[in-house]
Amino acid sequence: MRAAARSFSRRGPGLRLRLTLLATGLVAAVSGLLLWLGWVLVGNVVAAVPQLPDGTVVRVHGVDVPAPLLGEALRDSARQQVLLIGGGAFVAVVLAAALLAWTVTGRVLRPLHEVTATARQLSAESLDERIALSGPRDEVARLADTFDEMLDRLQAAFDSQRRFVANASHELRTPLSVIRTELEVTLSDPDADEAELRRMAEVVREATARAERLVEALLLLARTEGVELAVREPVDLTEVVGRARRAVEPEVRQHGLRVTCSGEPAFAVGDPALLERVAGNLLENAVRHNVDGGWVEITIGSDPRWTTLRVASSGQRIPADQVDALFEPFRRAGVERTARSGAGLGLSIVQAATQAHHGRVHAEALPTGGLAVTVQLPAAP
Repeated sequence: MRAAARSFSRRGPGLRLRLTLLATGLVAAVSGLLLWLGWVLVGNVVAAVPQLPDGTVVRVHGVDVPAPLLGEALRDSARQQVLLIGGGAFVAVVLAAALLAWTVTGRVLRPLHEVTATARQLSAESLDERIALSGPRDEVARLADTFDEMLDRLQAAFDSQRRFVANASHELRTPLSVIRTELEVTLSDPDADEAELRRMAEVVREATARAERLVEALLLLARTEGVELAVREPVDLTEVVGRARRAVEPEVRQHGLRVTCSGEPAFAVGDPALLERVAGNLLENAVRHNVDGGWVEITIGSDPRWTTLRVASSGQRIPADQVDALFEPFRRAGVERTARSGAGLGLSIVQAATQAHHGRVHAEALPTGGLAVTVQLPAAP
């Protein structure tokens, strides 16, 4: 009720009425100025009559006027005629202008009413509404097109958010279900011994660790998407990659992977923690989505504008039309992997962190199988 009252109190004269009053006022001002100029000019022209001999009497509108007063009499008569006829024309022009302005503004503003009506019908469940305004491509049509494009972006964002929430719920439900099942099975067994309890504790610990990693990844993704960096400083990507490489070294040895790294020290401008997460996610994906005995190639380079990090790895063949989808949350390539400890957010975090650095990221499927991801970051001076 209060919102309705506030909305009503904010309403003043409508745009149509304001435009009509403005157009009518301008026409009235111009018409009044022209009427005044006509009144002045006619009086001055008519008053300039030839001089007649003294004592001459001239009849004007049935009235005898002495010669010295002839100019003044003619001027007054002409000005009265101008006011009489011009006044009527002034009223007619102003009324016609008001009627025409009211009609024209109504037709011009009709598309805006369509935009308003569409906006009022929108909700999170009805974002498929569009104006689709036809007619000439004027300013109002461009406004309607811009509104439709905004609705397209909003619908895509809402759909992506729904998929993200659904996938996150599914991913979190899995470790929670494991924990609940293990607890129920173990507690329902009256003969469970110490070994069984230890086995249950190991399973619960692993499931809890997985849920913790997923929550941390979700929080990092939420903090990274669409935000400005709080820290911007030169960061040597070779050092960042070195730390990330040491972190995955146990998995590399476990699966017999061959890792090569080439490139000289290259500095990028950004947040050291986020850049380390970018390198870590790229290497973790390259190792965990690889095959036993495969390879990983790391290339670091720079030019005056960009510092580039490329991580390529062997692995399962990936269709080219599915590469872009790998940057969506919880999307994974294939089902055969050397490890299953990931949350499916690695490349999503890489993309969000790269965009926060005003950089670019690109992935391509390798013909022999596997994936190559290239990240370009603004180079340090």
